[in-house]
Amino acid sequence: MKILITGGASGLGLATAEAVEKEGWRALVVDVREPDQRFDHVTADLADRGQAERAVHELAERAGGLDGVVTAAGIDACGRLEDVPADDWERVIQVNLLGTAAVVRAALPYLKRTRGKVVTCASTLGLRPLSDASAYSASKFGVVGFTRGLAVELRGEVGVTLLIPGGMRTGFFDGRPEQYKPGPEAGLNDPADVAQTVVFALRQPAGCEVRELVVCPSTETSWP
Repeated sequence: MKILITGGASGLGLATAEAVEKEGWRALVVDVREPDQRFDHVTADLADRGQAERAVHELAERAGGLDGVVTAAGIDACGRLEDVPADDWERVIQVNLLGTAAVVRAALPYLKRTRGKVVTCASTLGLRPLSDASAYSASKFGVVGFTRGLAVELRGEVGVTLLIPGGMRTGFFDGRPEQYKPGPEAGLNDPADVAQTVVFALRQPAGCEVRELVVCPSTETSWP
């Protein structure tokens, strides 16, 4: 199995790439930063549709096709709408939502040949918004709608799973003001555990699909 993973240089993307390799599959990584050199990869800024498409095509051709795509790349810009620079706010939408769509669109010809699978990464904040997170929530609500529509559109051709994770112990929260970092009581999930649910979805045989997965810490406050 050849699995393309966005955001594979860190966080859930890296954990997924490692889990994919443990399965004996081939991880193909796209990230704006250089990932671990053991992974076959292409660097690309997913806010740029041309770069996203080029990365998918290059890796798919290099690997001889694709069996799955996992869109784990994501960024945030915390703050009230009037306080977040417009360029920063819009970049969150470009990476999280439009980048996801660009990658999936570019991968579809390969996935249709193999009856492969797509796993998109939304968030519990894509179901229940919080203050000072309008860009992130808008992008992840968009991923939820995009993925549910895609599942209907591709039924019988490509499997589609919507992953809705809660907080994880990753570098996602690094560099934020203290008020936007989870407190010690948050009990965040290990991304390696969440990655196992991604592998579970990818492992299902053609015609059997896990439509949606909510995976969060037992003390998650943003769900339900």
